[in-house]
Amino acid sequence: MTTLNPNDPVTALRSVGEARAALFHRLGLYTVRDVLEHYPRDYMDRSRLSQIADLVPGAVSAVLGVAASDPKVFFTNRRSVVKVKIQDGSGCMEAVWFNQPYIKNVFQKNQTYLLTGQVKEKFQPFDSDGSSPSLLEMQAPDYDIVNGQELLSGGRIVPLYASTGQLSQKMLRKVIFTALQAADAFPDLLPPSLRERFALCPKDQAVRNIHFPESAEKFLLARRRLVFEELLFMALALKRAKSAVKQHSALCFSRFDLDPVLSAFPFALTCGQREALDDILTDLRGGQVMNRLIQGDVGSGKTAVAMTAAYIAIANGTQAAVMAPTEVLARQHLASFQTILQPLGIETAFLTGSLSAAEKRQAHDRIRSGEARMIIGTHALIQKKVEYAGLGLIITDEQHRFGVDQRFSLARKGHAPHVLVMTATPIPRTLALVLYGDLDVSVIRDLPPGRQPVQTYFVSSAYRARIHTFIRKALEEGRQAFVVCPVIEASENNDGALRDVKQYAAELSRVLAGFQVRCLHGKQAFLEKQDIMQAFADNRIHVLVSTTVIEVGIHVPNATIMLIENADRFGLAQLHQLRGRVGRGAEASCCILVSDTKSGVSREKLQAMTQTSDGFALSELDLKARGPGDFFGVRQHGLPDFKIANLYQDMEILREAWDAAQAWDVPRAWDAPQAFPESADASAEIDRIFRGFRGEKNGEKNIVL
Repeated sequence: MTTLNPNDPVTALRSVGEARAALFHRLGLYTVRDVLEHYPRDYMDRSRLSQIADLVPGAVSAVLGVAASDPKVFFTNRRSVVKVKIQDGSGCMEAVWFNQPYIKNVFQKNQTYLLTGQVKEKFQPFDSDGSSPSLLEMQAPDYDIVNGQELLSGGRIVPLYASTGQLSQKMLRKVIFTALQAADAFPDLLPPSLRERFALCPKDQAVRNIHFPESAEKFLLARRRLVFEELLFMALALKRAKSAVKQHSALCFSRFDLDPVLSAFPFALTCGQREALDDILTDLRGGQVMNRLIQGDVGSGKTAVAMTAAYIAIANGTQAAVMAPTEVLARQHLASFQTILQPLGIETAFLTGSLSAAEKRQAHDRIRSGEARMIIGTHALIQKKVEYAGLGLIITDEQHRFGVDQRFSLARKGHAPHVLVMTATPIPRTLALVLYGDLDVSVIRDLPPGRQPVQTYFVSSAYRARIHTFIRKALEEGRQAFVVCPVIEASENNDGALRDVKQYAAELSRVLAGFQVRCLHGKQAFLEKQDIMQAFADNRIHVLVSTTVIEVGIHVPNATIMLIENADRFGLAQLHQLRGRVGRGAEASCCILVSDTKSGVSREKLQAMTQTSDGFALSELDLKARGPGDFFGVRQHGLPDFKIANLYQDMEILREAWDAAQAWDVPRAWDAPQAFPESADASAEIDRIFRGFRGEKNGEKNIVL
């Protein structure tokens, strides 16, 4: 057998021609390495063989038998049927395939086969005594020819792969097995000392046993090794990203008089805000580019800290930019930044995709000329047409809604600008390592004085009438209320169990007659949404019935009630964010979770909301319940797609891999042969992930951070 290089095209594999290669390309598999790293998504244990006499109708079984006759081919209702009688020492059954006429060329009389499939009982015509004998039938079974070669579809633990409809599991197993046999030895990128320290098996053994496990024990060792390596390379790439930023000389800031901006705030900074600000000042004085995350709960005062940092950048003759994930949040920032900075003589520009062409041109001119020192907007800030007059500080809000690559895109707009990231979403530590591994982190844990905790209640729909009475009383006292539903209209409610925004708004308009009730959702035109939110902020709308579009960007201190219908349909992190929309004023506030769920897991989740306001504790529970893929409801951009690692399941391995990555005391591990003996391959893998962080495609190089 010809030895293959991992970088050879998939067509180098036996039985993969151009047509079949196109199917592999649809799976993102272009090389032998890609095929070998197409790890199984699941496994079936087909290691136990059954006698035909012991087969149970309805069960999936594996049988070792001999073809008692040559195949028979029938044509009925425009489809072909191939039948083969299989027998062993205990009995006989029939194997049947529909619309697979080539099967007749596979089976030969007296040849031994291993067949795996679901068994059915098929009744035959009546015998002379009136009885109706039954015949066991296995429809479209997987099969292996038993001729001394490796069995791939039965008699073992069998892998299942992500595939396309035209690329069968049988073919994938065959091609991957061929690749394993033909590929040259797998280069082991991990030094022996590291493998020994973390009890990792050799790479070659791991790849072979992840596809075709020799035993359960070897499978677990294989998976651990591959997960560790994948997470280690990701951690090293993040370390490189962090180091790459730090290697740039920072803009020299010399003015740090904070009195003007701090005096403009109608409050004193909390201890947590002061500590975060001290971290920022240390970074700005350090001579290297700041790359820092401020993580704090809703209402902890991150914006005031960011505004102070922006003032410092502007006072030192540069521009500052704030990028928000939605126009709603961008406009919220515009209002708050202008309130503080405009009296200090700082001009602000606003730039989003919804502006008219004339408004965009005016904003571009003011940014390019330097007239605008404070720039606020959405992802429109990173478009090619936007030119800055000296960008000194970049602030991104709710960073998880962007991606690592988008942050780099904005950073490339200036000459090594400082970067400050804010998020109100409490993120579990292990997930934060991945999302923010290239950042230094400051956490604001305390809330401003006078803020009362939001009381949270979990009730069934039987309490709805009492809830409506409670809302009316609050409205009569001059307060306002949010109501959140999981769907917009009845057509989205397949099982009839969900409350929808439109019908519920109409219902509350009747129940709360005399008060203004409006609905808000993502299908409305932008200007209509803006008008509704402004009317709610002005207390011209008393009850806002909405989807989760209010999760961020709405600041209404007069709103004291958050009612969430079908609360079990939301994740804990999202419920916590929604709860943060109330409790922003001096009045006592509450959050009411309504659900009739019978699920023990869902009820436990909602009970947790009533017992703690610690967003970090809730985020850990949410990650455990939903897994990292659904934690934010959107996929991350600029992060690698993990081939085998699972950030919740593999938290312990992630911690170990992270510690191992930090142990390398050089910015680029491949520069130290004693640390990374297989330097070329390791460098290429880490570089691939690193370029993904920076949004580079097709091998683009030389992009300056």
